[in-house]
Amino acid sequence: MTGLLTDLYELNMAASYWRRGMNEQATFSLFVRRLPPTRGFLVAAGIESCLEFLNELQFDEQDLRYLSETLGFTARDLESFRRFRFTGDVWAVPEGRVALAGEPLVQVTAPLAEAQLIETLLLNQVTFETTIASKAARCVIAAAGRDVIDFAFRRTQGIEAGLDVARVSAMVGFAGTSNVEAARRYGLVAAGTMAHSYIEAFPNEIDAFRAFAQDFPERATFLVDTYDTIRGVERAIAVIKELGLRGQLAIRIDSGNLGQLARQIRRLLDRSDLSHVRILASGGLDELQIEELVRGGVPIDAFGVGTKMGVSADYPYLDTAYKLVCYADRPVMKLSRGKVTAPGRTQVFRRSRPFSDLVALYDEPAPAGRAPVLEPLMTKGRRTGRRPSLTESHARFQADLALLPDSARNLRAPKAPQVRSSPALRRMSDETMRRLIQ
Repeated sequence: MTGLLTDLYELNMAASYWRRGMNEQATFSLFVRRLPPTRGFLVAAGIESCLEFLNELQFDEQDLRYLSETLGFTARDLESFRRFRFTGDVWAVPEGRVALAGEPLVQVTAPLAEAQLIETLLLNQVTFETTIASKAARCVIAAAGRDVIDFAFRRTQGIEAGLDVARVSAMVGFAGTSNVEAARRYGLVAAGTMAHSYIEAFPNEIDAFRAFAQDFPERATFLVDTYDTIRGVERAIAVIKELGLRGQLAIRIDSGNLGQLARQIRRLLDRSDLSHVRILASGGLDELQIEELVRGGVPIDAFGVGTKMGVSADYPYLDTAYKLVCYADRPVMKLSRGKVTAPGRTQVFRRSRPFSDLVALYDEPAPAGRAPVLEPLMTKGRRTGRRPSLTESHARFQADLALLPDSARNLRAPKAPQVRSSPALRRMSDETMRRLIQ
């Protein structure tokens, strides 16, 4: 992993630190300043990708030549970059756990230049994956136990983004993905039907349905809205009966009044003794539309969700920051209006019932009834354990989600649980502020 995957100012600062011998331990905190108005909680994600990158991060000879010839770094700087390896500690909220604004998602403690250089990488991965995981979680809540399938790959903003979306959506409970490489890579269920172009390529709709069912008799899903949706359903029923299909069968609708059509389709299927045939709905869905359909009792068994989840269309970003909170055992903080940060290395202590988070100094004992949230995932540049499976991360998500109050899970007017600071952290903040403004 090339060290050039960063912003230029990170390289400038690192070189300047090295020139001045500023190599003492620093702690940086990565956090979300505030939640979007339609979010009552976040789902932590992205740190596992970061840990893999940190293990491999270095500057090779090509990188060093670019730093010298194009950016003008000195021979002394180049030697510092050549020697660079990440040797620090990373504490973070494990993937799948619920997190809130105003508390650390990740804390890095390392020699100053090392901790500074990785800022862009951490912000990129943690911001994106947490954004998508949090959006996908809302879709799972809306579906209320019905299957949700990731259809986002063709609309994600890049190939790697498509893989990340498939992974984190599975982490929060999506039942499958259309992304075949993601399914292979992460052990997910690959899910797919047919496109309208397949139907159009045949002389008529029933020929297309018959051909597809003959080729894939155990997993035939019929896309019925290319021409006339109800006629399409009738033709799909005829093919199912003609070929005696049993397997994993479904009718997919991708347009029109989904609620009205689903009710009509369910009646037609049930009258034909095809109660085992499921109905899959897709077509620009988001969590609010899914919630409306589910609350209305519409007989849809599964939802294919693409663009609006894969890019988190309503809020495609989070207001994240990565700030220095301690250097050489000296607490530091930012005092800019609207962007004040808390000083010092911290820990989050969570109470389950009622759900609440307390941000405290990292060496404070856990208050009664509370447990620490941040865990040591890397020590001295090495992982502290194996990468958790998606099943394990999903279990964490389910456990935390079950503890959240209904107000935080609300999809239309959510209210996030309040995050408080411990008295010791408040005292340190006051003392640091007085020292800085003298």
